[in-house]
Amino acid sequence: MQPPLPAPDDTRLRALAVSRLLHHSELGTLAPGHTRAVCDAFGVTSRTVRRWMKNAAANNGTYTPQGRPAYQLTDHAIEVIARLRGNVTAAYKELKEEPFKDEKLPSPATFHRAAQRHWNKGQRAGLSGGESARRRYDIHGEREHHHRNYAWETDHVEASVPVILDGHVRKPWITWFIDCATKCICGVAITPQTPSRESILVALRDAILTEAPHNPYGGIPDRIRVDGGRDFLSRTVGQALGSLGTEHIVLPPRRPDLKATVEAANGAIKKTLFADFPGYTEAPTLSGGKPVDPDQPLLHFEGFVALVLDWIRKRNTVHTMDKLDGKTPEQAWTDDLTPIFDVPAEDLHTLTLERAGKPLTINNSGVRWRKRDYIAEWMHGHAGEKVHLRHLLHHDHRVELYEPGTLRHLGPAFLTDQVTPAQRRALDRARRSEADRLRNALKKAERNRNARYEAVTEARPPRRLDALTQDEATEQLRELNATSQAFEPLPDFIPLPEPSDDLTMPLDHRPNQPEDEHPDDQTGLRT
Repeated sequence: MQPPLPAPDDTRLRALAVSRLLHHSELGTLAPGHTRAVCDAFGVTSRTVRRWMKNAAANNGTYTPQGRPAYQLTDHAIEVIARLRGNVTAAYKELKEEPFKDEKLPSPATFHRAAQRHWNKGQRAGLSGGESARRRYDIHGEREHHHRNYAWETDHVEASVPVILDGHVRKPWITWFIDCATKCICGVAITPQTPSRESILVALRDAILTEAPHNPYGGIPDRIRVDGGRDFLSRTVGQALGSLGTEHIVLPPRRPDLKATVEAANGAIKKTLFADFPGYTEAPTLSGGKPVDPDQPLLHFEGFVALVLDWIRKRNTVHTMDKLDGKTPEQAWTDDLTPIFDVPAEDLHTLTLERAGKPLTINNSGVRWRKRDYIAEWMHGHAGEKVHLRHLLHHDHRVELYEPGTLRHLGPAFLTDQVTPAQRRALDRARRSEADRLRNALKKAERNRNARYEAVTEARPPRRLDALTQDEATEQLRELNATSQAFEPLPDFIPLPEPSDDLTMPLDHRPNQPEDEHPDDQTGLRT
């Protein structure tokens, strides 16, 4: 059986009733019916009502109940609880054992109630778990969603699954732009490495364009909300958004509640898609943190991208949402009749590419940039002309060229003498082999550097565990000092011995031979 609910606090109603009785008393119109009505309303006797009136007369006409005195935490008790990270029980024991300046402590229950009155639930969580724990108890309002393309939100999200790319295991990243009003994912870019402004520009171009093969949801948004990431604040991204007339709103750090739409998508793809992938990093583990099935075959990067794009398509066209009144994002987008401002695909080359610098000259080998030559068929007959070059970050195989004055798009140009796929694979293998050789050398040096000692149970110097023979020590010294100058045959490093008498040959001067003639001279010529 549940206990009865406590009676509501009627202090304000009492004050109102007592003020009316005092008013009648001052005018001389106070009747027994007035007092009886107040007694019936609050379930008290007339004596209690007279006591209330006496209390109000003593407090300038305002009924002010005194209430029970409650224990309040002292400054020292607050300091102890904060030092012990919100552990009220441990703080009470410490104060009980060593009282501070004759401080009188109440019972443990009273002490706990005082701590609960002093700190709210969020503050108590913050004492033990820090600011991130405290923020979980904050109350956040919900923004008005307005209409489509009124506001977009963008973010990077790291996939919770590793994939295989060129024989290596990597964790991809997803960058996307989401419309806040309809929840449509307008554009996406997936990279197998840490994202940069390159992925932002690719996703932005995919979000703005509405022609095939892009999604039909897009156009130019009025504003885009981003967090304080360095790539979102780059000059290239700012220029691209400014050229579109889109407001660039930078949110304060560690405030995911201010971009709730994209944060909801980040959490949804992890729970509904990545959780079913092999190698899911947030899956339950065995003791010691070992995965349940460590030998699962991982997805390849191409298969991962296909599954993510299919998930986005279903989320836009099949998944219904309560915040959209049971509609899918596509239905919400279609029902919204707000005009869409499109941008031609050719103009986006100028808006979402980085500028190379000064205009370049087309010569007979193409356009020279960063010690590389770029060429295209349309360049024939244009040698000697100036062009303006723009490029997509990290995409050095292709650049876009424009007229310097009008910025009219002339066409793309491609890197000449590119390596073949076989050469690229051989180069990658050589780089990996070099990296593996360096890594193994560093590991071996680290093992040799770190000395290990046996555990002890008494006060005595510990013994080294890496016991070596004299021959082993000599061999390791030879390996470690292989590049030392003491082992290199440098000239004049070891002094030569003094010449001995048996190493010199005295000259044999013949007595009858002229001094100006050499004894071996057969020609008679003077040396």
